[in-house]
Amino acid sequence: MYSVRDELAKDPFGTVKAVGALGYAGVEFYAPYFEWTHEQAKQMKKLLDDLGMKCFSTHNDAKFLDKDNIQKAIDLNLNLGSKYVVMASAQPKPGLDGWKEVAAALNFAADRLEKDGLKTGYHNHQPEFTPVDGQRPIAVIAKNTKPTVMLQLDVGTCVEAGSDPVEWIRANPGRIRSLHVKDWSRDAGKAYSVLFGEGVVDWKAVFAAAESVGGVEYYLMEQEGSRYSQLETAKQCLAKYRAKFG
Repeated sequence: MYSVRDELAKDPFGTVKAVGALGYAGVEFYAPYFEWTHEQAKQMKKLLDDLGMKCFSTHNDAKFLDKDNIQKAIDLNLNLGSKYVVMASAQPKPGLDGWKEVAAALNFAADRLEKDGLKTGYHNHQPEFTPVDGQRPIAVIAKNTKPTVMLQLDVGTCVEAGSDPVEWIRANPGRIRSLHVKDWSRDAGKAYSVLFGEGVVDWKAVFAAAESVGGVEYYLMEQEGSRYSQLETAKQCLAKYRAKFG
């Protein structure tokens, strides 16, 4: 729902209805959901059920998954019917040890969440694919976390950082259980403002790897912004996806 964040902030329920009307099967709420009451989360779950949609996952600040806040995250996600409680980013201490601390925090969250039938995951941006002391931080996270921790792949930022998303998926079988389907252009004037299929990503190869090796369960269309309104952007991207991949 980050792709329609401005509309979501003004009218959460109306925006979810609008997204459903475009043809989307599910959503991923991002950090502001954490301010909802449990009753609001239950009402959102009812709306999703009425629309035949699902909340696949939520994006969370790192602090939402610490010992002081994780119970609230558990309760809200259970109320929403979500499966994955994803750490959306991290601000680690310098060096690889900082990333190992992120991995430890994910393992803590996984242990707590799994008691209630939930799972955790980590979402990359450019820094996770930018080498630190000769190693990519995302590889440190993968190596030092439980196999149940999903490695949610943001494709566009992976590519911008100079990594090959297909190689990464194949190196982590069964752990790339969701992808943010975000394109990227080398044209600095366009960058992330291109629609799905207008950038440099080889989506056919990415989807093939995700489905044959990665263990993908769902895709999430994400846009930072484009030449269209947020809802129109979501509509255009889904139309382009369907035209190419059915």
